[in-house]
Amino acid sequence: MIPGITGVRGWCRRMSRLGFSIFVLLATGWLPAASLAANSPAERLSSDEHPEQWAMSIAQETSVPPGLPTGGADPRTLSEPMALPAPLTEPAPLFRPSIVDIDNAFPATAAPAWEWQLLPKGVLYHTYWASAAEPRMSVNAVDINGNSGPYINSSIGGRVPIVRFGSRDMTEGWQFDILGGAKLRQNAGDDWDVVTVDFRYDLLLTHAIGPHRWKFGFYHVSAHLGDEYMLKHPTEPRLNFLRDTLVMGYSYYALPELRLYGEVGYAFNYDISRPLEFQFGFDYGPAGKTGPYGAPFIAMNGHLREELDYGGNFALQAGWAWRSDGMNTGTFRTGLYYYDGKSPQFSFYNRYERQVGWGIWYDY
Repeated sequence: MIPGITGVRGWCRRMSRLGFSIFVLLATGWLPAASLAANSPAERLSSDEHPEQWAMSIAQETSVPPGLPTGGADPRTLSEPMALPAPLTEPAPLFRPSIVDIDNAFPATAAPAWEWQLLPKGVLYHTYWASAAEPRMSVNAVDINGNSGPYINSSIGGRVPIVRFGSRDMTEGWQFDILGGAKLRQNAGDDWDVVTVDFRYDLLLTHAIGPHRWKFGFYHVSAHLGDEYMLKHPTEPRLNFLRDTLVMGYSYYALPELRLYGEVGYAFNYDISRPLEFQFGFDYGPAGKTGPYGAPFIAMNGHLREELDYGGNFALQAGWAWRSDGMNTGTFRTGLYYYDGKSPQFSFYNRYERQVGWGIWYDY
């Protein structure tokens, strides 16, 4: 046999065996197909491709199946495939509940971040609707014990939110408010004489979270007889009734439309009055925008005072109410008014009065 031919045949047999071995390794997954590529990934990528794209291609094509023995720093020796980074996507927009009154709902979703706000929108702790004590805007035409009259009881007052650390879009956080006003009684049957007037101002720190509301603060109130009344009743004694009081109140919104509340006050400076007083009651009425047709309301308040041996008064209001959809608006109400107990005008603090009439109120 010719030696040259024999050498060629041997070389062919060796190449056949090598090809068969490579086929078996490929078929069983032991040999990465990327190692047999004609060109490396770097050669197949054009020079203008991004380096991150080049690195991801290297990682993808040089990963090996699980179980291959590991060793060295070559990516092809890793025992697990290299995980590719997740594709970059735009972050999902944060859900922010629509602007609602407190008063409207308590969303289950996470609330927006709290921040400092000067002259914020809205009130975190509203005045008690049926209370005769707090500053508000109101006019009541009432009969008192069937005496001469009728009498006009009115309040001229306002409330200013000063600063809040809390949500801008929801009524929650901490807030400082200033209230002030005068509570006036006139005798419409006697030349509209001013009978008596009480002056009051409040400095309140309030807090709201979910259906819970708190207030902590101070108020001053003092009572004064009207000039015309004193001229016509020269024997009427003038009582220097005053209170400088620390107050704490709590309200719970069992429903957005229903508030239950209680309050305790302690006077550290007083005359005629005594230190302790308590208020409690409920307000039921619209919590959100009512439109022009309004919605019904009912409110009850009890006020107990130490100087009356913890007696006091009971007040009930019922009628129709309107609200806007803004967070900085109050509640406008009109309806029947009933009051039974010691006078809410502190110049007559120990006189019994039964008042029946009609009222108009705007509460903050």
